[in-house]
Amino acid sequence: MDERRRRFEAQALPHLDAAYNLARWLAPAHADDIVQDAMLRAFRSFDGFRGADARPWLFAIVRNCARDHAGRARGRAQVPLPGEEDGAALPDPAPGPEQQAAGASERRRLDAAIAALPEEFRTVLILRELEELSYREIALALDVPVGTVMSRLSRARAMLKDGWMTP
Repeated sequence: MDERRRRFEAQALPHLDAAYNLARWLAPAHADDIVQDAMLRAFRSFDGFRGADARPWLFAIVRNCARDHAGRARGRAQVPLPGEEDGAALPDPAPGPEQQAAGASERRRLDAAIAALPEEFRTVLILRELEELSYREIALALDVPVGTVMSRLSRARAMLKDGWMTP
């Protein structure tokens, strides 16, 4: 195995699940394609990567791939995958059917509230709360100042709270 591939596998592949999670929130029906495209782009441009943490760099590539994919998809009809017609989330495993139904309902409600956020706010919220990136890492991934990250995150949290509180 060549040195470039070994370094890529060591630095980028540990973040594959996190990249998929971000892609799932940006374009649920196309997350697999977006992550595959992002990892290919990341590998091709890995020689140009300079830094200690590949995670924000990889998230920036995923975000750009999602935008590219959305631009290409605008001109053609979107056909939902089986099970996506109603936008239902997969239910969380729970001990009993009642708990499972309650958990799934709450999860769908939360997913819908997050999905309703504008992209710039949803992206910051996902990177901070689900992927646990620092403000600085988010700023690097999105190519915005840290202050912008902080204000978007504050607004995203407020919008999420408003969306959650209104039935």
